[in-house]
This record gives sequence, structure tokens and C-alpha cells, in this order.
Amino acid sequence: MRKNILQYLEDSAARLPEKTAFSDGKENISFGELGRASRAIGSYLAARGIRREAVAVFMDKHPRTLAAFFGAIYAGCFYVCIDSAMPEERIKTILNNVGARVIISDAKNYKKAAALGAEWLLEYDDIAQTDIDEALLVSIRARQIDTDPIYVVFTSGSTGVPKGVVACHRSVIDYTEALCEALEFSEDTVFGNQTPLYFDAPLKEIMPTLKYGATTYFIPKSLFMFPVKLVEYLNTHRINTICWVVSALTQISALGAFEVCRPEHLRLVAFGSEVFPEKDYKLWRENIPEATFYNLYGPTEATGMSCYWCADRELSEGESIPIGKPFNNTDVFLLDESGKESDEGEICIRGTCITMGYYKNPEKTAEVFVQNPLNGAYGELIYRTGDIGRRNEYGELVFVTRKDSQIKHMGHRIELGEIEASALKCRNVRKSCCVYDAEHKRIALSTREMPRRRS
Repeated sequence: MRKNILQYLEDSAARLPEKTAFSDGKENISFGELGRASRAIGSYLAARGIRREAVAVFMDKHPRTLAAFFGAIYAGCFYVCIDSAMPEERIKTILNNVGARVIISDAKNYKKAAALGAEWLLEYDDIAQTDIDEALLVSIRARQIDTDPIYVVFTSGSTGVPKGVVACHRSVIDYTEALCEALEFSEDTVFGNQTPLYFDAPLKEIMPTLKYGATTYFIPKSLFMFPVKLVEYLNTHRINTICWVVSALTQISALGAFEVCRPEHLRLVAFGSEVFPEKDYKLWRENIPEATFYNLYGPTEATGMSCYWCADRELSEGESIPIGKPFNNTDVFLLDESGKESDEGEICIRGTCITMGYYKNPEKTAEVFVQNPLNGAYGELIYRTGDIGRRNEYGELVFVTRKDSQIKHMGHRIELGEIEASALKCRNVRKSCCVYDAEHKRIALSTREMPRRRS
């Protein structure tokens, strides 16, 4: 039984050392190279006594970025991926929250990373060439257990302070096995990754790639502005599997790319995070009839996706696309306002997919990681998602709405309260109100300024 996600990498590196694991279409990293670089970085960190703490990764999205992630785990640490495009204030808030003494940066972002004031600023190209200390890595592995954290992913917070979700080996392994069983990936799978690496979402491609010895292409972000070129990229690299947010899929269907060309090799299309417009969903089904479509649902707090629906039947006009049923070893149920199980209510999740809560935030953790109200016999934590769902006539789960002001926009989970809190930090702003314009799919902010003093 696996207890460490690095076992996936080690198995594939031993079996397929020369095969490309990750690529951006220009630069590749093989399983063997990824394993060596990860162990080198782990050796460097461990030799300096960096253990059981956050390692911030401040790099562009690139195949070698994964070596920094796994290097942190080899050292017995956990990684925190930082988006270099974030405002500096937000970056510093995240680094302060996790107490990161160490930043691994690429050359491009080194100057910006240096301004963050970390105790250890390490350039990837320098530490990736470190001699591997096998004995040291073996001693660290011997003490690692499956509840050790491996990453912290930050989501939007209603108070203006981002919340860091802590995931461990066990939750990621459980998620990986369940996802792969449901969607039937294999060594022949070629993923086209769309989501940023600072989300939990790329686990859908990263972990199955390691498990099976598959291949993942990191699609350049710029291509999502040019739908025809995006489809041509899929065809050039013979990508057969995509797991994208809905807004990325609609860039292709809504802007007429199918009239020019179609994805020739796609056989599996998984989508989630947003409601798929009926018109666009039909266009995708009509233009790629040979592909299998899946709707995926799940929060970061449950490691990733928790439910799936295979599009094995036609939907009636106006029918919502179901989120289906839970993955294996995951239970999803609905609680009404009185705390009783119902056919409509708040979506709640239990199982080993549940993460370890919010980093250094016991108050917020206690609000949503709670004792199962249906179980009064022993301790059993569940995660209350804040999403409202129902069961349809087929017994399938269907997402209805949110119970609070959180929204999903362009694949991002956003608390409108965080935008309001940020606006109130601006000079002379006395009040702020942020709303989501669903019709035009945009966020609107209104502010009221402090009255000016009369001279």
C-alpha cells in the first residue's frame, strides 16, 4: 500500500526513465530527469536542516517546476506554489502565514523573489544539480507517514485574508486512485493541462501522469485567447484528454473554432468548476461525438474533485448537467437547515479525501470541518461545502447554488467579501459593495468615498 506520493514518481521513473513526463511543447522533462532533479533538490534542502516546513516555489509554470514541488516533499517538507503575477501584498501575506524561510525561484523571477525577504532564496538551476544523498533521503522517508502535509493551496477568504488548505499524502493518494478508477486513465493518456500550478486542480493531470507513466502538456496560457491556435496545439501534440474549467472550453465553442478545425485526438473531456452553458455543451458533444464527457465536482478542501457524472444519456431541454455520484471511498450527502439528511440541502463530504483544514486558522477550520451531525457515536469530521444541491429523478446529485457570497469566475473560487475588504484598504474609501453580474459574467464593485473636508 502506498503511503507517499513519491512512490508514483519512483515507479514510473524506474519503468519509463526516458519517456516525457511533462512538457510545455518546447521543453520537456522525462520521468528519469524529474526523479533525479527532485531528489537533488530534496538533498540540498535536507542537508541544511530544512524539514517539516513550508518551501515556497516562485517559478513560472514549467515542467521543471514540478521538480521543486517534489524536491520539497523529498526533504520532508511541503510546498506552497506562488503565482508571480499576484500582488506583492498578497504574496507576502501568504508567505507570512506559512512562515516560509525558503523560496525556490527560477532565474526569471529571482529579482522579484529577492524583494520578499526570505531567509533562504535558492535558484532552481543551482540546487537541481546537487549531489544526491541517498542515505539522507532514505532516513527522511523512514519517518514520513501518510498524514504528513505535502502542499498548502490558498483560496479566497471572506475577510480579505486568503485561506491555506493543507493536504496530506493520504488524501492525495486516495483522490488519485479514485479519479483514475472513475475516468480510466492509462499510460497512453496524453493530458492537456489548462489550470495554473498554484491551484489544486492540476492534480487531475499531475498525479495520474506519475501513476501510469502518462504525459502532460502545459498549454501556454496565451493560446486560450486564440481558440483556433489552441485546437491546433491539441492536434499537434496528439492530446487525447483534457480536464478544463468550463470557461476554457467555451472559448473554443463560443468563438467559432469548431467551424475552422476540431480536436482530432480528444477521447475524454472532463469539465467542472462552473456551470456549462447548454448551447456550448451541445456544440462540444456534436463536434466530438467519439469523446466521453464527464462533469466533475469538488472543493479544494476535499483535495480535488469528489463527484463525477459520465454523459451517458441525453439531457432534456433546460436540464442541469448533474454532478452525479461520489468517487470511490467518498461519501456525499445533503443536510437541510435542521441538520438532517435530505434530498435537497448543503452538500457535505466525508472520507479520507478530506484535507487537514486551514493552515494556522483554527477558527475558520472549525466552521466548516465539523463533526458529522448524523453520527453521535464517535468523532468523524466532515466538510460542509457551502454549496446547495439536490437529487434528480435518477438519484444523481445536481448543484443548485451557493449559500453565501462565494462565486466561481473563470475557474477561480472568489469570496466577494475579500474584494470588498481590499477596497476598504484604499485611501478615502468608506464603504464598498461587490456583486456578481451573472448575466454578463462579470464582477462589479461599487465604493463610497469619505466626505471631503471643507476648507
